[in-house]
Amino acid sequence: MSTAWAPLRLRDVSVPNRVWLSPMCQYSADDSGAPTDWHLAHYGARAAGGVGMVVVECSGISPDMRTTTRDLGLYTEEQVAGHRRLAEAITTLGSVPAVQLGAAGRKSSHGVPWDNGGARNPVPPAEGGWQPLAPSALPFAGLTVPTEMTTRDGTRILEDVVRAARNAHRAGYQVLELHGANGYLFHEFLSPLANHRSDEWGGDLEGRMRFPLEMVRAIRIGWPEDKPLIVRLPAEDLLEGGLTTDDMVAVAARMGATGVDVVDLSSGALVPEAPRLAEPLHNARYGPRFREAGVLTAASGMVSEPHHLDEAVPDLVDAVLVGRAMLRDPYWALRARGSDPLESWPRQYHRAF
Repeated sequence: MSTAWAPLRLRDVSVPNRVWLSPMCQYSADDSGAPTDWHLAHYGARAAGGVGMVVVECSGISPDMRTTTRDLGLYTEEQVAGHRRLAEAITTLGSVPAVQLGAAGRKSSHGVPWDNGGARNPVPPAEGGWQPLAPSALPFAGLTVPTEMTTRDGTRILEDVVRAARNAHRAGYQVLELHGANGYLFHEFLSPLANHRSDEWGGDLEGRMRFPLEMVRAIRIGWPEDKPLIVRLPAEDLLEGGLTTDDMVAVAARMGATGVDVVDLSSGALVPEAPRLAEPLHNARYGPRFREAGVLTAASGMVSEPHHLDEAVPDLVDAVLVGRAMLRDPYWALRARGSDPLESWPRQYHRAF
């Protein structure tokens, strides 16, 4: 059998295979920011569909660190209760429940993709939005100009990270991912294209990674030692003057030394001008470089055919995250596995074969 279907041990968590559901926002939270029946049906189907891990979509660490008012959150008791129901369902259906924590930074307070002009449309406080915070007062595209973070803001955000990590544990998640790519707060601090600070949080790479490392340490305060931590990182900015792969391998090594078990590779997306790569496995192809950092590697990005799994695991990365293909087909993983359906598919469906 392909290595993609071999189990993977992450601290005290055994993941049954290396084909995982990538976190993709559904923008369907209720008015309190808690999961709804949509989330239960959506993630439940993928858990029953054969993935080793279901990574639930980006959930905000605080109200002003969401991208939209329909993002999930992990900062209230009502949200924890909804996530607990979701994590229990994923576990019962045979997958490992994970959740991605997010701090949106300057890519915050915009419309949901299918309303009001979508993700490029700012939603001001008078219309239910909020004022974004970022390392520097540099807007993303046409979104609201963010307020440059102060030390007090940073302290509050780190407290929010600790609380969200504790809430994720209380909800029953076994793996936690911090979103550190795609132009969100963590990525904004790392990149010289978004971080123009001259204090201890800016300047050279060492200074720019200082606050992101503090975020990882904060998660480890709230997240049990026996549970693994993943960080989604940009492999590079794909723009002149931005982060290079050499930069990010150095960052990944520091992350590993600070308690990160897996880096989940993405690329670009810091600014609209960044190229959008469309080659299959384009992020996975960075994997061998990041193994130099001494951490396990995973990647998403145009994994859509079964043969992509064999090409990626183990030569490029240790695991793959599949997104769009599983939006189209919740049972993509079972079909890609290609084994006897009576051995791999849920027994409730055996009559179909």
